[in-house]
Amino acid sequence: MDTTHTTWRPPLIWRTAQLLARAVVGTVARLEVTGQVPAHLRRGPLVLAVNHISPFDPIVLAAACRGVGVAPRFMATGGLFRAPLVGTAMRRAGHIRVERGTDAVHRALDDAAAAVADGSVILVYPEGRIGLDPGLWPERGKTGTARLALACGAPVIPVAQWGSHEVLPYRAPKGLLGGIARSLLRRPVVRVHFGDPVDLTDLRHGTPGAARHATDRIIEAITDTLAPLRPDEPDRPRHVDPGRPVDTSRSHRRRA
Repeated sequence: MDTTHTTWRPPLIWRTAQLLARAVVGTVARLEVTGQVPAHLRRGPLVLAVNHISPFDPIVLAAACRGVGVAPRFMATGGLFRAPLVGTAMRRAGHIRVERGTDAVHRALDDAAAAVADGSVILVYPEGRIGLDPGLWPERGKTGTARLALACGAPVIPVAQWGSHEVLPYRAPKGLLGGIARSLLRRPVVRVHFGDPVDLTDLRHGTPGAARHATDRIIEAITDTLAPLRPDEPDRPRHVDPGRPVDTSRSHRRRA
């Protein structure tokens, strides 16, 4: 792919929303952003692959990306696009609609591929949902992110975040006010780290099972990027959300 081809530019509404996100996160938490996105990749084409631990994640990531000079287009659940005002803002900002659990979900991959080809930075949650692993480690991923990267040839940067689960509960908007009130008092630390690009070179030439192998490699890279953010919570998070269910059916076997 020609990484100098960049025709898409983030609209004003999205750049403004990123500034607002930084203000919101700064009010309820202490944001620490480490790592960087290489300058030649900041305007795309690029895929950011991120772990998903809380409903607060999109706001954290919008703020963190602003801090490293990136304005990614989010692949987001269709419910947000159907919401009044929010849906209109999402469409105008250029984000990509994902109708999970329907046949239309495949259309999102085509839309994302077209966006990457147009020089965009795409932000994706490879797990496909807010993780339910008991330790909040990344789950076994869906293959959509890998298939997107392999088809487009775009670089993939793993992005790990930790702490947003302390701001909003899993079942938000249920418990929303209580979560915000606690965060205003405690202002938990929310950490985001941009890792090194994942090498998928050997999987870009029709290797059998390439999408699955690439997915595992991406999830492993996110896991490796996450570990230094939670050194004193290696197994289970200290913060326990009683409303978060546990599901071990998609647990990813972490490399030693």
